[in-house]
Amino acid sequence: MQVSIETTSGLERRMTIGVPADQVESEVTQRLEQAARTVRLDGFRKGKVPLKVVRQRFGKGVRQEVLGEVMNQSFQEAVNQEKLRPAGQPTIESMNDNPGQDFEFVATFEVYPEIELQDFSTISVEKPVAEVSDADIEKMIENLRTQHAEWKAVEREAKDGDQVTIDYTGRKDGEEFEGGKADDSRLVLGSGQMIPGFEDAIIGMKAGESKTASLSFPEDYHAEELKGAAVEFDITVHEVAEKELPELNDEFFAKFGVKEGGKDKFIEEVRANMERELRNGIKNKVKNRLMNQLLEKHELELPQALVKSEISALRRQMLSQFGGGQNFDESLLPDDLFAGDAERRVALGLIVAKVIEDAGIKADADKVKAQIEEIASTYEEPEEVVRYYYSNQQLLVGVQSAVLEDQVVEHILGNAQVADKPCSYEEAVQPDKPAEQVEADEA
Repeated sequence: MQVSIETTSGLERRMTIGVPADQVESEVTQRLEQAARTVRLDGFRKGKVPLKVVRQRFGKGVRQEVLGEVMNQSFQEAVNQEKLRPAGQPTIESMNDNPGQDFEFVATFEVYPEIELQDFSTISVEKPVAEVSDADIEKMIENLRTQHAEWKAVEREAKDGDQVTIDYTGRKDGEEFEGGKADDSRLVLGSGQMIPGFEDAIIGMKAGESKTASLSFPEDYHAEELKGAAVEFDITVHEVAEKELPELNDEFFAKFGVKEGGKDKFIEEVRANMERELRNGIKNKVKNRLMNQLLEKHELELPQALVKSEISALRRQMLSQFGGGQNFDESLLPDDLFAGDAERRVALGLIVAKVIEDAGIKADADKVKAQIEEIASTYEEPEEVVRYYYSNQQLLVGVQSAVLEDQVVEHILGNAQVADKPCSYEEAVQPDKPAEQVEADEA
């Protein structure tokens, strides 16, 4: 086998491979001889069809089959021989496949970039340090009560935070405009759902009252014909309702899986969930900050085959989350929508893989078990969940990959500069803003 390699651009390689004619022809002949022993053709007994006839009838198809296998096998042998690491499938072009002549083809493909890891001691990461206080727990419980509150009608003037049931009709220059009318619409005052001034106009109104509010649409409103337009809204209030928070009783606790132990057990469960959220929030924050610095310190040329594959994966993920199982026109989700995230994921994947290779890191079985047990602890029967994870190879591999990535983070942090920063629970669990948003806020 003869092999020659040409670098056509950065990571792209063009490999020309030549396979001796006798290697191809002997395999073709062998398969035709085997076929001659079993094939049935009119005018011939089984196993008595002359090889010449078999070659005439099936030779072309068998040769193409052999050539396909020869290309796959010789390509793998060639990249191993040349110590290349293809990124993605090659594009193969047959150059010469005439019978009796050496078979030659060209494979074009990308290779993985060579990565030289930078000194991890130059990485500086700020780690949030926080704890769950009693005040945090009280605030969380109030949030849970608010989420499960019911609206109760009241006989008083509407105020901020109330829910009102209203009819309204909007007019511009005395004429109703599209989208400006609704009946029995429910609106929480202060939610900012309506244009500026609309909700303020309702504050102080009672059920059964009507008024006309003179307002203006914002200059940046999405409908061109209403940008900055002066309008009037006729508003009628049918009902004013206020939130009625549920009592802290067994019925409320049961909504969160606490069926025994009363308020003390409920608070214990809330604390446990908040502490788990705090641990995960801090871990994810530190990991994200570390990954950002790894990207900054390692400039890589990325194989476009991997980027395209990642774009496809992100598109499928979005369709799965928001498509509702219905057919969806994928052209409405162009590659540009996913390109940035795909490039980031590919780059980090390459860097992390290099760290794993250089440091010889393997997923720690005890840490895998601990993570599965933590996942299972949120279910009613955790033992069954643990057994299910260990019996499902796909789920188990997912946890192993996550643990392996955590171990990479631990390895890098062990060599990096880590500074603790005390903060509140809420600050610790709040994700960092994307870099572009931070820049926009500073501007």
